Amino acid sequence: MNELHRQTRAVHPPVPQPTGSRPLGVPIYQGHLFEFEGAEALAEAFGDPYGAPFYSRLGNPTVRALEAALTDLEGGAGAVAAASGMGAINGVLQSLLRTGDHLIAQRSLYGGTYAVFEDLAARWGIEVTYVSGQDPEEVRAALRPNTKVLYLETISNPVVRVADLAALFAVSREAGVVGVVDNTFATPLLCRPLELGADIVVHSTTKFISGHGDVLGGISVYADAERHKAGWAYAVELGAIADPFAAWLTLRGLVTLPLRLERHSANALLLAGKLAAHPAVAHVHYPGLPDHPEHALASRMLSGGFGGMMAIDLVGGRAAGQTFAEAVRVAALAMSLGESKTLVSHPASTSHRMLDTDALAAAGIGAGTVRISVGIEHPDDLWADFSQALDKLS
Repeated sequence: MNELHRQTRAVHPPVPQPTGSRPLGVPIYQGHLFEFEGAEALAEAFGDPYGAPFYSRLGNPTVRALEAALTDLEGGAGAVAAASGMGAINGVLQSLLRTGDHLIAQRSLYGGTYAVFEDLAARWGIEVTYVSGQDPEEVRAALRPNTKVLYLETISNPVVRVADLAALFAVSREAGVVGVVDNTFATPLLCRPLELGADIVVHSTTKFISGHGDVLGGISVYADAERHKAGWAYAVELGAIADPFAAWLTLRGLVTLPLRLERHSANALLLAGKLAAHPAVAHVHYPGLPDHPEHALASRMLSGGFGGMMAIDLVGGRAAGQTFAEAVRVAALAMSLGESKTLVSHPASTSHRMLDTDALAAAGIGAGTVRISVGIEHPDDLWADFSQALDKLS
């Protein structure tokens, strides 16, 4: 390069390629272009989710490291990292569904996913049937010749119902219907849905997997290599692909997920018991409590705890929910979940605002329901905060 002009050398600085050692952490390959020695090698890289990286929308080493990590944790054949959880969900659903298809979904699920189903129905003529998520015969009865997808959440948002994945996906698999499950609340450390019959698992990696409230991301993990390739091909054309720096931040958070999730679960179980005994709380939704309708199922299906998500129904309805959410001081009134800080929100007016009164009731969401994402703070500080906020309701 020394024979070139300085202006040219400035445009072509040396790219380090370490020899004799290797990085212990995943490097950030922030650049989006990769050079090839031959035209044929570049041509061969197209159309292969595992081919040599050439343009970061179709494959980046840092993003692939995240995909490989989640593929391993979920026990899948391949993964596609997305720019957000909704990017992952939309990429999966749009790759599987066509005009006139039929979709079965549980009633208790994330409001954004519900909004996607409504849009698919209005825009593409997709028919949607909602089921409880607990009864396999209800799913069997809902099947039609044009049914293409059964969509569930391992632990539902926001009232933490637990879907009987093995029983429900046994029905969908028998019928040739693709089983998709959102595993965000459980993470692959509490549940591995592919082992229970799911075909595709999606996550908002923004939440527990990243855990620090500083990145948006999503991922879909596929049980089958061919379905993964088809999903990847659609996702890269859709364009909702993870950014390398976002993938790196997610990998950084993943390292501490085992420790954080233990604390999330332990804090949530302790708080759920205390909240259940408080006179201002009408009901606590948490699968770790014996009176939860799926407590026995959760005890069998979840490994290592019941998670950090819960919901409470407050005496006094919507006004009580607003008062409580505004009164907390250690916890924050904020819309995300799964990060180290404790967060509270009012689903009926925020994340599930698109549901009408009947749909809210069917999903188990009341006017006084408050969703709580329990963080990793000291449990005594959290209970003192909740207790003072609840005292303001009397």
